[in-house]
Amino acid sequence: MTINIIALGKLKERYLHDACKEYLKRLSFLKINIIEISPIRLSESPSENEILIALQKEGNEISKHMAKGSYTICLCIEGMQMDSQALANTIEKISCDNFSNVNFIIGSSYGISEAIKQKANMLLSLSKMTFPHQLARVMLLEQVYRAFSIIKGSKYHK
Repeated sequence: MTINIIALGKLKERYLHDACKEYLKRLSFLKINIIEISPIRLSESPSENEILIALQKEGNEISKHMAKGSYTICLCIEGMQMDSQALANTIEKISCDNFSNVNFIIGSSYGISEAIKQKANMLLSLSKMTFPHQLARVMLLEQVYRAFSIIKGSKYHK
């Protein structure tokens, strides 16, 4: 299975970069591609229309990197929430359904375009709480690692 994490923005803080590096090392048995897309720059107080246009442009860039025939999961606030066991079950089912690629989409601080959400197989929320979208990448990698630990029956998940 190949996992593509398509994320708007680069990791800026060293501690986030180090955390991602650690989980990528732990997940070395998987092929993981991290694709960073530059978010559209907006004014200090953008209008709803400016935000919509930016999301559409970002969506066009995201589309270019979505592997064809992949299972796509958008991380967004309105997505469903699940525990780690349910995520492991979902990943296992995706694999059994013969999807060899999974796209995880992490949007900008303004979210993800509706067009991308409509292409997705699943909308997933990491929490009802608000987190910086850069931290979402670390949280996602940890949960992917935890999910595969559950699938393999390792003691990481207690």
